[in-house]
Amino acid sequence: MKTLKLHCIFLLFLAAIHSNAQEQEVHYYVSDAGNFNNPPWQILKFDENGENPEVFIDDHIAWPQDILFLESENEVLISSLNTDLITKHNAQTGEFIENFASGIDGPTRMKIGPDGLLYVLQWLGNGNVFRYQLDGTFVDEFTNIGVPQSIGIDWDSDGNLYVASFTGDSVEKFDQNGVFLETFIDSNLLGPTNIWFEENGDLIVIDYNGGTVKRFDSEGNFIGIFIDEINFAEGFAFLPDGDILIGDGNNSAVNRYTSDGVLVEVFIESGAGNLITPNAIVRREVTLATEDFSAKQVIISPTIGRTFNIDIIDTSKIENITVYNLLGQKVTTLDLQQETVFWNAIDVTEGIYFIKIVGIDGIQESQKVIVKK
Repeated sequence: MKTLKLHCIFLLFLAAIHSNAQEQEVHYYVSDAGNFNNPPWQILKFDENGENPEVFIDDHIAWPQDILFLESENEVLISSLNTDLITKHNAQTGEFIENFASGIDGPTRMKIGPDGLLYVLQWLGNGNVFRYQLDGTFVDEFTNIGVPQSIGIDWDSDGNLYVASFTGDSVEKFDQNGVFLETFIDSNLLGPTNIWFEENGDLIVIDYNGGTVKRFDSEGNFIGIFIDEINFAEGFAFLPDGDILIGDGNNSAVNRYTSDGVLVEVFIESGAGNLITPNAIVRREVTLATEDFSAKQVIISPTIGRTFNIDIIDTSKIENITVYNLLGQKVTTLDLQQETVFWNAIDVTEGIYFIKIVGIDGIQESQKVIVKK
């Protein structure tokens, strides 16, 4: 009886979601570092099947490193190591708008943190992690010591920050205030790039020069090889089913793996769109605009991850924003009074959730998000 009741709740909840659903498009964006310090450089756009490539951005960038969409502003940020800039472009056309931030000594990875601020790593200079508001306003140098050639970033379940050092062959750990705690990993790496935590607390590290993706436990101890035989790997993105895309620099391609590290397919073929050196991958799910309040007032990004930013143009038109699980049970209600509205899903299990927005006029809209840690 209990199972039947939960099943009915689930069906009713999905029916409510479907009644307000909007048509969505999925695209994949790949940063192409080209010949590294030398062009060509580009940001490529692919369809939901990893096909039909087109050049999205090829100007005002030099040795691009990362891609970050700000959906509420219809903007995308690109970090370029050779210009010391983060540039702002139109999210639909890729057209250059203006410089978002300058004075960064070789910006690499960009990621929105648990506090809703943008964290930026530096390849050169003092190696400190910079923080910015999402309008480009500089906040501070967050970390108290530098990490040389930093190029991987993530947070654990306690909110501690981890930064990978390519030349240091290490992963450094900082507390929630940016104070250095320890060298978390100092062996079994030969040029780490991207890092991410799994739900069980394991840290996954892409080992660029090691030709593998490796797994470490929550204490930094080496467990083993997660993915083998992928030389010059860099850039990753999660798919809704848990599969992982990873850039294969040796073959100028993007590979698809299961959550267990098993190769599924070459998702983006070698040289597609003249791809040379993939170093960042973004899966973008865009809700096509409709004439209701939610399309105009609220945009949620990303749709896969651990921290979801709720960009609100006018909070006075929003009654409440609530998160539900697949069973239709309320998980939390978000605070509309804070400066940056976001949901940090650090305390919930991985899976599908729905963020429900209710307007003061009674109109409701729900957005599916996938918690992936």
